[in-house]
Amino acid sequence: MMTINSLKKKINSDAFDERFLDLYADESMIAYEKERYIKALDRFAEIYGDEKVLIFSAPGRSEVMGNHTDHQQGEILAASVNLDAIAIVHPTKERVVKVTSDGYKEIVVDLKDLKHRSGEKGGTKALVKGVLKGFEYKNYKIGGFEAYVTSDVIIGAGLSSSASFETLMGTILSFLYNKGEVSAIDIAIIGQFAENIYFGKPCGLMDQMACSVGNLVHVDFADPDDPKVEKIDFDLSANGYSLCITDTKGSHADLTDEYAAIPREMKEVAGYFGRKVLLGVTREDILQNLAPLRAKFGDRAVLRALHFIMENERVQRGTAALKKGNVPKFLTEVRASGKSSFEYLQNVYTSSDVRHQNISVALALSDAVLDENSGASRVHGGGFAGTIQAFVKNKDVAKYKETMECAFGKDACHVLKIRKYGGVQVF
Repeated sequence: MMTINSLKKKINSDAFDERFLDLYADESMIAYEKERYIKALDRFAEIYGDEKVLIFSAPGRSEVMGNHTDHQQGEILAASVNLDAIAIVHPTKERVVKVTSDGYKEIVVDLKDLKHRSGEKGGTKALVKGVLKGFEYKNYKIGGFEAYVTSDVIIGAGLSSSASFETLMGTILSFLYNKGEVSAIDIAIIGQFAENIYFGKPCGLMDQMACSVGNLVHVDFADPDDPKVEKIDFDLSANGYSLCITDTKGSHADLTDEYAAIPREMKEVAGYFGRKVLLGVTREDILQNLAPLRAKFGDRAVLRALHFIMENERVQRGTAALKKGNVPKFLTEVRASGKSSFEYLQNVYTSSDVRHQNISVALALSDAVLDENSGASRVHGGGFAGTIQAFVKNKDVAKYKETMECAFGKDACHVLKIRKYGGVQVF
């Protein structure tokens, strides 16, 4: 560990510039990140004193393909991005965890009281307690620490700010008390446990896996206790494309029921075939039993089941295309994924508020700007509100960004890089 002043001097002396470039994959971000880290160190000193500290980072994620497949033990293609949450951390002998997030009051968790409480659902304290309890369940060590956290992962924009935070907490505990030996996969599984049980959101494992593992990853969740994780060696920028995420300014408030309905309806259809999830149900199974399925569960549930089956196949084809460097084929699969999410999964807008369709408008604008030679767009993440994703030819990025920001405001469109790392100790 180093003192805060020593770290600040090294950051200002450019000693860590290569580390910043390696972590954030964009030379233009180095000056900003140096200033951001120094401010975070100063803020930690204001709150907790001039202690020796470590610095940790966990990225946000971009879902590339595999929209709502993870909770049915399907397959996904995702990437960590160069927007992250960082934590300035000092370990303590006291069996208490103290976390202050930028702009929020301090959270204090007694390690002797990690009981799940319904009144804490939906709050950051629930995530901290859930990660700590998850470490205990898996027989890892836990201990006290003080942390100041600041995040650039856009809240409510589909980049998984909560999964980034869970990964950050897990990474801290791994390095402080487990010699950094807790696997990225275990940290992801613990993060999902915290979000499902303690926070109260029925998410799958994709968000946590992408944030924790890092890079461009293909994950097969057929065995959720031992998912198969494959890193894909593909440089998006070198192949002439940028990843653009547009925040359409739609609110995620009051959408929990909409998100929860997707896995519930899929599992209802799976139950008809004697299964807990849709993995293993075929397209032929659905089509041959169409009449009774529609009568029992309704048309939307049937369409969502078909989306899962076909989306799994698309992920496989998209992954194979990336491995071969076949960008046109990959983009074809991205477009098909977006079309299926709109028409079958039906998570582009909520039927309870058809007047506001921010994502639909953003996709329409993207179609107007991008043809099959210049890129592809699709709904991003959970859907209903929030963001869209687009792969845009580098030469067309300026025009695309201008078009999106005319509709959704300045800085609504973020041009991102794929980050090589998941949760890490930075210094």
